[in-house]
Amino acid sequence: MTEFPPATRITTNGVELSVHCAGKPGKPIVLCHGWPELAYSWRYQVQPLVDAGFHVIAPDQRGYADSSQPSEVTDYDMPSLCGDLAGLLDHFGYDKALFAGHDWGAIVTWGMTQLYPERMSGLINLSVPYLARGPKPWVAFWDEVLGDDFYIVHFNKHPNVAARTFEANTERLLRNMYRTDQWLDKAGPTRTGMPLIHTATHDGAPGKLCMSEEELAVFVQGFETSGFEYPICWYRNFDRNWGILGEVSDEVRDKVTIPVLMIHATYDIVPQNPELGDVVADLETAELDCGHWIMQERPEQTTELMLDWIARKA
Repeated sequence: MTEFPPATRITTNGVELSVHCAGKPGKPIVLCHGWPELAYSWRYQVQPLVDAGFHVIAPDQRGYADSSQPSEVTDYDMPSLCGDLAGLLDHFGYDKALFAGHDWGAIVTWGMTQLYPERMSGLINLSVPYLARGPKPWVAFWDEVLGDDFYIVHFNKHPNVAARTFEANTERLLRNMYRTDQWLDKAGPTRTGMPLIHTATHDGAPGKLCMSEEELAVFVQGFETSGFEYPICWYRNFDRNWGILGEVSDEVRDKVTIPVLMIHATYDIVPQNPELGDVVADLETAELDCGHWIMQERPEQTTELMLDWIARKA
């Protein structure tokens, strides 16, 4: 089982986060996990980053594991999530840091480029590219185009249906989702609403986990502690975030000036953004032959890409 630094409780932005830190203070990198994940998702990258001289800061973000769970849905909007990360920099006395994000962690760090660009020295994002703000709120648009079964629409219209189902079947859901070949299996999880519930309640097709049984147990324990209601609140703020980010000045919105490394996965259902280069002036992209859980399915290759880019850009 891959070692991971123990958690420290840190107060930031009105909440307490369970934060896993390693390395000597001086050169910070903040690692942001996605859904349904934890800071532990970055376990393979922590020691190589420490060896490269970084102070690694990996929070279990608000709503997850042992971190605070504010009760209002709006407590999980973009200013709150980004404020937590900016608060962590304040706690450690850093003006800015390098950030890395996967899945929702990528969405939040893209939000940082609009709300706190001065706190970022560079960005490494995995899977989820910058989401352009179109004329219609995101959930409303997805509902119109993809319908009620699209998982984000489903989470917004029926939030507690999914949460209660996942909580009753936590290990089965995570075991089925964390297969390395699930994205190649047409019968596997599609991340739409009802198929995800099916994933939680039925045994999936045989497939190799992208982790050991001991590592899976860490995630299961984390979500048995937190449940899914508050992590799903992140999704319930998509349209709120659309409105909030619309207030960002034209000089900042859709103009990312820090260097960015974007790592995609060949078999990820998350689509690439062919216009990302129009948003990010200093952009490098890479693609790995795997599914959605990039840094867990291809840990060595992910780490190598990160360290190579850091040596040249950060």
